[in-house]
Amino acid sequence: MPESEQIVREKKCFHCGDKVDTMPYMLDNHSFCCLGCQTVYQVLHESNLHNYYRYNQHPGKSQKEPKADLSYLDEPNIVAKLVDYKDEDMTMITFYVPVIHCSSCIWLLEHLYKLHTGVKSSQVDFMKKQASITFRHQEISLRELVELLAQIGYEPKITLQDVVKEGKKLNQQGLIAKITVAGFCFGNSMMISFPEYFGMAAFEQQYASFFGYMNLAFGIPVLLYSASDYFKSAWLSLKQKRLNLDVPLALGIFVLFFRSAFEILTQTGPGFMDTLCSLVFFILIGKWVQQRTYYHISFERDYRSYFPVAVTVIEEESEKPIQIADLKVGQRILVRNNEIIPADAILLKGSASVDFSFVTGESKAVDKTLGEIIYAGGRQIGEAIELEVVKPVSQSYLTKLWNNESFKTQEKKFDTFIDFISKYFTVALVSVAVVACIFWLIGGDSSKAWGAFTAVLIIACPCALALSSPFTLSAALSIFDRNKFYIKNTAAIEQLSAIDCVVFDKTGTISSPKSSLMLFEGELDEDERSLVSSVCRNSNHPLSREIVKWIGHTVIQTADVFKEITGKGMEALFDTIEVKIGSASFLGIKNEFQDGSVVYVAINEMVKGHFTLEQSWRQGLSEVVGKLSRGGYDLHLISGDNERRADALKLIFPNNARLLFNQSPSDKLHKIDFWQDQGKQVCMLGDGLNDAGALRKADLGIAVSDDINNFSPGCDAILDGDSFAKLPSFFAFAKDAVKVIHMSFAISLTYNVVGLSFAVQGTMSPLFAAILMPISTVTIISFTSLTTRWFARRRRLLSKVS
Repeated sequence: MPESEQIVREKKCFHCGDKVDTMPYMLDNHSFCCLGCQTVYQVLHESNLHNYYRYNQHPGKSQKEPKADLSYLDEPNIVAKLVDYKDEDMTMITFYVPVIHCSSCIWLLEHLYKLHTGVKSSQVDFMKKQASITFRHQEISLRELVELLAQIGYEPKITLQDVVKEGKKLNQQGLIAKITVAGFCFGNSMMISFPEYFGMAAFEQQYASFFGYMNLAFGIPVLLYSASDYFKSAWLSLKQKRLNLDVPLALGIFVLFFRSAFEILTQTGPGFMDTLCSLVFFILIGKWVQQRTYYHISFERDYRSYFPVAVTVIEEESEKPIQIADLKVGQRILVRNNEIIPADAILLKGSASVDFSFVTGESKAVDKTLGEIIYAGGRQIGEAIELEVVKPVSQSYLTKLWNNESFKTQEKKFDTFIDFISKYFTVALVSVAVVACIFWLIGGDSSKAWGAFTAVLIIACPCALALSSPFTLSAALSIFDRNKFYIKNTAAIEQLSAIDCVVFDKTGTISSPKSSLMLFEGELDEDERSLVSSVCRNSNHPLSREIVKWIGHTVIQTADVFKEITGKGMEALFDTIEVKIGSASFLGIKNEFQDGSVVYVAINEMVKGHFTLEQSWRQGLSEVVGKLSRGGYDLHLISGDNERRADALKLIFPNNARLLFNQSPSDKLHKIDFWQDQGKQVCMLGDGLNDAGALRKADLGIAVSDDINNFSPGCDAILDGDSFAKLPSFFAFAKDAVKVIHMSFAISLTYNVVGLSFAVQGTMSPLFAAILMPISTVTIISFTSLTTRWFARRRRLLSKVS
């Protein structure tokens, strides 16, 4: 039989080992399951890119035609419903690609730009089987892009529904099937192993070999089917030259099966097949619970976190906030300066200059004309604009934007506990197994050397450790959410626990706009009030909002020119009337050192007076500062306001705290950098506007917000102003969560030490392994869940009835 025909009949991919189709990709007499594997193999073995995408020059089996007529993708109206973002040069779209199945698929799809110069970038989400592609639509159309994907075997599934939402559905059918197989095999294997555990009678002894073969039959589907994901994960990890916890887990499962099969087939022992089945069954149960926990938390956080949960809707000449989840197509919304546009909408009124850096990574503002579509995720720079919603809100899309690590200007490196342990666990485990093996070989006992080597790899399998961190942090994330403290991800919880320096902004952070009193000294007639309100209406700053409330209902005028300078003020032009509102230095006024936050008003360069916000500290501020100070945190204050309230703040903050006033946004950023250079782990609390740079620079940035319309993507967490008094409890509970992970690691380590003491002697019995391994897993899961909730109740973050 020719070699090439024999390889095809094997129907296994030469690169990754997966099954191939009846029409496989062929190269050098080897078959591949996908073009990704073929191309990766080609690059690895030819060490050059000269023959990249050979199918392009030599059409054949590797080329595929789209299964459906794609002419509808030439219709602009349909394209507009599918794309995530589009400007004059680029288009962004997210495809659901169901055939993505291996690392080679990811590699190929993320190198599409080498296949066509019109593709700028592409990013693959393996778990959701999604590919987010940015392309230059003047070089390649959407239809041509889809045809290109179809030709290389990755035809996307396109509907006129939200493709992101479709890919996000939690589908656990495959996992449930694996749990079912493992559970069935576990129950039956355990049942027929009982006679062996408790000593077989003479009658039962004659069936020992038969029971052994039955156990082997139960172990095979568990190994090849139920545990397959762990072997794939371990293999991918090793190919990427890194070690995750799935490596020792897969190694333990494989050795457990191999030793059991050897003992059963050679009639030298009963094996450990019941232990294998129980181990896989319990870790799959843990995986199922973990996935459901993360899914439900993610679903809730889509609507309660990250982006403003409300938007200002204009109805019958009045403005009112509504939940963003209730926003409907056709409604008219108001978006102020620096606010995020929550849904695709048409510009109806105002001058739109939109910063899409949140979407594209490029900070260039794009001017939009009346009647033009503005895509969700853009930030308005300038005056307030009115828009009409044309596409339903996709909260999952907005959340994905905020979590897009590719566009972060300040990359934050933080090694989580599991990341740290993963680097050393596998090396330590294999080292102990090798040392035990060598010890017994030197002693001349090869059977004990083999038994000790395999027993160490079996008993030290890190299934419990792999579950402790996800269970603990997901539970902590949910508890924080209940208390209106919305943390971006689980890694940020570990970062929160490591903080030792807390820096506060003043206005809108330690002061409460809800209970502050706005006063005005000067004179404003009705027309001037209208102009001032019209200017402040464009801004999202807390002081601007207070001024609009103070003026009340008035005629709103549209500015010909509007500009807001962060940390200084605003200026606008209405026909020939120039209005400037801001600090004394911004208006060129000698600072009269007024008490409180002072905002001056000048119309046509004539000062009309000033607004003064009589500060009201947040309820429980003294207790918050006192508890944090006693907890060992370095506390500091950085404010852009004047220092007239410094005496009051000195009574609240400890003596070693630095209270800095008249600080510009760049000054705040430099101060954060200074403390970090001293080795401090810095947490910055600000209002998310003037403090955006400092929030990004800090190790952990928390935006404090009283208005649910406010949001800054440069932060790691959002704290509702109503929960400010719980801040010390949040810091303490984050430490508690990490403590639970460490404690569970200690428990897991104790189990391993006990087991290893028997394993290195080569005397581990099947009954011992069958009892110890599942008990350790159940213990860790129960311990993390119950202890995390106990700490939450102790910190008064969870009621006893919860």
